[in-house]
This record gives sequence, C-alpha cells and structure tokens, in this order.
Amino acid sequence: MKQTGLLALVAAGVLLAGCAGKTHNRAACASELDAAWNELSLAKAEGFAGTVSYSKALTLITGAKTQQQFEGYAGCRRKAQKARFYIRESRAGR
Repeated sequence: MKQTGLLALVAAGVLLAGCAGKTHNRAACASELDAAWNELSLAKAEGFAGTVSYSKALTLITGAKTQQQFEGYAGCRRKAQKARFYIRESRAGR
C-alpha cells in the first residue's frame, strides 16, 4: 500500500514538473513575438518589405506564432529572436 502511494506521489511530481516546463518560456515567447511584430511593422513602413531578410523574418514570426499557440514556447522564443535578427539585416539593406 505504501509503495502505491509513493508511486502516485512521484507520478504527480513528474506531471507538475512537465506542466511547469511547458510554461517556462511563455512570457519570453510573448515578449519576443510582440517585439518582432513591432519591428517588422517599422521595417515595412520604412520600405524594407521587399528584401529577402524581411521575408525570412515574416516566415519565422509566423512559425513562432504557431508554436506559441501549441505551447511550444522555447521554439517560439528562438524563432522570434531569429526573426528580429533578420529584421535588423533587412533594415541594414542585407
């Protein structure tokens, strides 16, 4: 009987740890994604919408948003950061 209780406790701990791990990057994902969208809008307003780097950034932001919706926060954050890099490249004319 004690062993069953211990197993249930371990299972509950693993479950809670899994949930905590999923939400760890949630705020960073949202912040990076918001910044990337704002920077992309500025780049478009400045006339850089036709560059290859702009297109790459838009694709990455779209992928980041999709990952955010499916709670893939770490991937979302990485894609949004990479998008911001391409936006800077776009604005630099590369």
